[in-house]
Amino acid sequence: MPQLIPTDFAGQNAVDSYGPGFFRIAGQVIRGAVVVEAGRVTPWQGLDDRAPLADLAGRVDVLFLGLGQDIGHAPRDLVAALDALGIRVEAMTSPTAARTYNVTVSEGRRVACALLPL
Repeated sequence: MPQLIPTDFAGQNAVDSYGPGFFRIAGQVIRGAVVVEAGRVTPWQGLDDRAPLADLAGRVDVLFLGLGQDIGHAPRDLVAALDALGIRVEAMTSPTAARTYNVTVSEGRRVACALLPL
């Protein structure tokens, strides 16, 4: 049987877990929506709060946008604005966004996730 090897995030922020209204990031519980990067965690007020997302320009190439429990589409104007800043947006559920972020940040890629709570 293959042995599971824990992921080494090398000091980078990882989403450890999540539940109703919270995320645990690098061991710290954060209530509400949040933007997570390898070296930064920023409170976020949701899809209308675009400044923290625009602030990612130059630091990340892809933003995994977690839309809560249900899959949906990111607002087209938000996607266009971030695309103009060089940030590609991938919308998905928040659990999927958290897992995808963890995998890609562990590979050393320039990614972030913006997560709406469940």
